[in-house]
Amino acid sequence: MESSPLNRLPEETIHQIFFQLPLRQIAACKCVCKALSSALSSPSFRDLLSTQSTSLCLLALKPSDRHISPFPNLHAFDPALNQWLRFSLSFLPFSSLHPITSSDGLLYLWAALPPLRNSNTAHVKNSSQKSLVACNPLTRQFKILPQLGSAWSRHGSVLAGSGTVFVLTELAVLYYSESNDFKNGDVNCGGVSSNWLKFTSNLPSKPRSPVMVSDSILALCDVGSPWRSQWAIFKTKITDMEKTKQWVRVEKKQWGDIFGILKRPRLVKARNDKKVYMVGGLKSSFALQSSCATILILRLDLESLVWEEVGRMPMEMYRRFMESSKFKVFGGGNKVCFSAKRVGRLVLTLLSLLPFSDWRWIDGLSGNGDGLCRGFVFEARLDVVP
Repeated sequence: MESSPLNRLPEETIHQIFFQLPLRQIAACKCVCKALSSALSSPSFRDLLSTQSTSLCLLALKPSDRHISPFPNLHAFDPALNQWLRFSLSFLPFSSLHPITSSDGLLYLWAALPPLRNSNTAHVKNSSQKSLVACNPLTRQFKILPQLGSAWSRHGSVLAGSGTVFVLTELAVLYYSESNDFKNGDVNCGGVSSNWLKFTSNLPSKPRSPVMVSDSILALCDVGSPWRSQWAIFKTKITDMEKTKQWVRVEKKQWGDIFGILKRPRLVKARNDKKVYMVGGLKSSFALQSSCATILILRLDLESLVWEEVGRMPMEMYRRFMESSKFKVFGGGNKVCFSAKRVGRLVLTLLSLLPFSDWRWIDGLSGNGDGLCRGFVFEARLDVVP
């Protein structure tokens, strides 16, 4: 590299050359040599990339709780090229890495922190403490968020967006932000760092598939009986969380039995901040143990509170899902992905092509046991720092 003509170019010229390339090629060029890695990782090049918001929208998979590898990788599917990508997470000096969500180019994951040693006794104090870590797999930079108790990693749902992080359970909501807008001082949460703010959630049940939409959080809750589930959507405004500490049920008389026709409904964030998707199995009847005819995708306008159908899984695909008692839904924007036990591959629909939605199989799935996969949208970027 010392004799290469490229090495004699000014850094500004190198930046202008590589700025013209797609993000996939820029990321690949960073791996060529140390000189290019340094030039394409500099703050000035990140600032240049930020002017055009270059990103790569991928569907990332969460590892199974029973199959966390000692050599961790983030497996993600690129719908544009119809291929799987693998991002190494070996640059993180932690164990038991478990990616859970992403926002604005950053990946968030649970990690087991290195054991703490007492300076007097030199004994290990806590070898299983979990914490959230924010990282950028493309730049290999990371940041440890203030420590949380391990129970939160087992029972909490994590949302991230615009520099904020939420951990939700049935009883409480934890909130973290570097620029804390809630001016109520530090709060000690019992095993949780005082940098996290804690609010009572007052939800009727554990929040399912929570999504962050604009300045609000929406979640599904079961308000039925032990014998029969009955789902409802609850909403809380982030800026009002400190004042009201209440969730409001989103409902309208004209909806009728909209929740009665769906089995195992889940929310998925839409591309438009004024809408949200609800996905579930379309019941063939209102009977308690009714079978499903297909999987239905509905879209709710959060201003008018009007539902519309935006997609149904084709029957030739759904026949494979009929053999499984469970299926999982994840995605965001215009991409909704489905997995089920023993199917062995994923189904992806691109809702931007309405009224002719594009449904396709995703093959090449590996390392997920019975094939029941969970995931999230990962917007890969080079211009963000944890």
